[in-house]
Amino acid sequence: MIFYYILFTFSVFLASIAQILLKISANKKYLSKKDEYIYHYVIFSFGIFLLTTFLTIFSFNGGVPLKYAPIIESSQFIFVLILGKIFLKEKLSKIKIFGTLLILIGILVFCLDF
Repeated sequence: MIFYYILFTFSVFLASIAQILLKISANKKYLSKKDEYIYHYVIFSFGIFLLTTFLTIFSFNGGVPLKYAPIIESSQFIFVLILGKIFLKEKLSKIKIFGTLLILIGILVFCLDF
């Protein structure tokens, strides 16, 4: 059962990588509108999104309850923040750090048994 939770989290991480690739692609200048969509980062990103869809469905079929989906998916904000800092050299503002802490607190509160 834990395998499917890890697989779902990995799927969210892959989707975060795809978002970073799309951001890199969006910052690039193109000669035509068609080139924006045929660029290899864009095509690869959409392929990753397709893969993550199948991984998510596989995780749900493996026993991950749907009630955990929003909690695990919210970790994507954290992954994108970290990957953006590493690969895009984005600045971490106080508001971004505060928002990330709120997400972490929300995940922890949800995981507590009352």
